[in-house]
Parts: sequence; C-alpha cells; structure tokens
Amino acid sequence: MTDSSFRPVLFMVGSMALFSLEDFFIKLLSKTIPASQIMIIMGLLGTTFFITAAAIAKQPIFSRDLLDKHVIVRTLGDLFGALFFVSAIVLTPLSSASAILQGTPLAVTAGAAIFLGETVGLRRWIAVLVGFIGIILIIKPGVADFSPLSLLAVAAVICLSARDLATRAMTDALPTITISIYAFVALALAGILAIPFYEAFVLPDLRETSLFLVGISSGVAAYYLLVGATRRGEASLIAPFRYSRLIFAMLLSILILGENPDFFTWTGAFLIVASGYFIALRERAIKDVKR
Repeated sequence: MTDSSFRPVLFMVGSMALFSLEDFFIKLLSKTIPASQIMIIMGLLGTTFFITAAAIAKQPIFSRDLLDKHVIVRTLGDLFGALFFVSAIVLTPLSSASAILQGTPLAVTAGAAIFLGETVGLRRWIAVLVGFIGIILIIKPGVADFSPLSLLAVAAVICLSARDLATRAMTDALPTITISIYAFVALALAGILAIPFYEAFVLPDLRETSLFLVGISSGVAAYYLLVGATRRGEASLIAPFRYSRLIFAMLLSILILGENPDFFTWTGAFLIVASGYFIALRERAIKDVKR
C-alpha cells in the first residue's frame, strides 16, 4: 500500500475510532442525562463549532442550494437517523446497536439499485441478503429475549441509508462545512422531537460537562477525518475500513461497559461485516474492470 493510499485508510480508521468513542460517551451520559438533552446539547455544540469554522474559512452558512430536494432529504435522514440511533445507544446494548448500524452500506447498495437505477449484480444481492440475515440474528424476533427497542437501530439504518443515497444524488455546490452545520442542527432538532419520550432536563455537573465536551470533540474530529478520507482516497479503497467502527465499539462495550454479546450477536455481526466487506471489494473490482 503506497503512502497516498495509506493515509486515507488511516483517516478512515481514525474516524471510526472517534465515532465509536462519541457513541461510548453518549452511553455514559445517558446514565444521568436524558437522551433528548444529550442530542440537543451535542447538536448545538457541533453547530457552533462548524459555524465558527465556516466563518473562518469564509464558507456560506446559508445557501439557496439548501432548498434542493436532495439536501432536504439528506437533512431529514440525518435528523431521524440521529433520533433513532442515539435512542438505540441509550436503550439497548451499545454492542448490538453498533453491529446493526453496520448494515447501512448494505441498505445503501439495495437502495441505489431500487431508487437510483444503479446496476447491482446477483453476487452483491446475495451479500445484501446475507447481511440482512445477520441483522435478524441480532434482533432475534420471536425469541424469548427479543426486545422491540432493538428495532430503533434498524430504523436508524433505514434513515441513514436514505441520507447517504440523497448525498449521492446531491450536487457538489455545497461546501462540506455548510452541510456539516445542518447535520448538527438536525441532531439538535432530533433532541427536541425526543423531549416527550424522556425525563426532564437536568443541570450537568462538572463530570458530565467534561463528557459532553470530549464527546462532541470526538464527533467533530471524526467528521473531519471522514471528510479527509473520502476526499483523499477512492471510495472502493476506504469503504471496507468503515467496519473498524464495530471493532472499537465492541472493545469499549465489553471492556468498559461490561456488556456480554451473545452468540447470535457475534454471528450476526460477522455476517453483516463479511457481506459489507464483500460488496466493497466487489464494487472496487467492477470499477477496476471499467477502467
């Protein structure tokens, strides 16, 4: 692997590590802070950061392009994706929520064929099916320990895949910083929508304030590394390394949170990651042939 290809991979792995760290801090905060309040505070902190960054970089905060239907769909996908995934992190084991989230690229592959008219061959459709079987194994419908709350992570996958599909259809007119502002605005709005479903707000103490600051710093840094990875490296090269997020999430869940994923969770996670990895490699091989 050359230096020009190693750096984007390093950025992607670093981004996934920081995203899993952000999820971990959300899980810790949820022990004493309502999830709705967590989303609002982290959304406002992220929005403030990116507005400041936009001002420094002299990038637009408002633009007519924000009214484009694809941008609106992307923002709504961010809003409800955050609402469902943060709720899944708070109300279900972090390990299972993170494993189910890895099904997003599978949903994007299926959605691209159905809604964007992209060609998806038989082998990739089989991989998508195997990955969805993995999700079903984690959810365990019909089994005694099935929890309907695990469907929150599935809802997040649907919303985030819609966001990614809308991103594919968007024009490149909007700067990344501008898009980032509204991603965090969507997170704050998700928190507002969640207020009726959670406890009353509380005043964070010094420890909780520190967790908020470290958590949002992890999220912002993760987003920047992700942008760096996608801009410097080919999508087919860096896509398989998205699954490193699950490794970091599992380590944090087991070693610090004391979670003990069962056989079905491990098996389902393996099927999801293996399917997604196959699809990424297959897409890269197809692109190489076209060249």
